[in-house]
Amino acid sequence: MTKVVEQAIFEELAPEYWEQACAELMKHDRILKKLIPKFGSGFLRTRGDSFTTLARSIVGQQISVAAAQTVWGRVLLASKNKVNPKNILALSVEDLRAAGLSGRKVEYIRDLAEHFDSGRLQANQLKGMEDEAIIKELCDIRGIGRWTAEMFLIFNMVRPNILPLDDVGLIKAISLNYFSGEPVSRHEAREVAANWAPWRTVATWYMWRSIDPVPVEY
Repeated sequence: MTKVVEQAIFEELAPEYWEQACAELMKHDRILKKLIPKFGSGFLRTRGDSFTTLARSIVGQQISVAAAQTVWGRVLLASKNKVNPKNILALSVEDLRAAGLSGRKVEYIRDLAEHFDSGRLQANQLKGMEDEAIIKELCDIRGIGRWTAEMFLIFNMVRPNILPLDDVGLIKAISLNYFSGEPVSRHEAREVAANWAPWRTVATWYMWRSIDPVPVEY
C-alpha cells in the first residue's frame, strides 16, 4: 500500500483531531513520545451505532476484553447477527443467559433496549451536550455507570478529552508505563493524565494499546 493511499485512509477514517493530538502528546509526554510511533498506524474507530456501543459496554463491565468479545459474539449470534433494540427484546431471558450474560446484565441490556425502542433515549439529542451532561443523562439508565458512559463518549461520540479512571486497563497501563508496575492510585493516574489534556482520549487509547496491541472497540 502506498503512502498516498495510507494517508487517504487515515484522513477518511481517523478522528479529525487525531494527528494534531498525537503531535502534541509526543511533545509534552516522554512516554507517549515512545509509544505513539510504535503504534502510529492505528487510531480510534467508532462503530457509529449508539445502542451497539452501550450494549457492548454493558457486556464488557468487570470482565476482560477477551471474555467480553466472546460473550458479545454469542449475543450477536443469538440476535441473528444484528444487535438492535427490537432483536434484543425479542430474545428471552434464557437466550441472553445462554449467551453468557449474568442475570443482572440481562436486566441492564433489556432495559437499555426498552429505552431506545420507546424513544426515551434518543442519541441525536446528546450530540450538542457537554461531556459531563451526557454522562449524567446516561447514568440515569439502569446498569450504566460512569465507566460505561465514558466508553460511549470515547467509542461512539469520539470525544477527545475523556479520562476513564475506573478502567482497569488504563490504570494497569499507567502503572506499567509510568510507575514500573507499582500500584497506582486514582490521584496519581489523574496527575499523569494532566499532561495529556486536551487529548486524554487519544492518550488513553495508546495506553490500552501498550498492554494489548489489538485495538479496543465498543
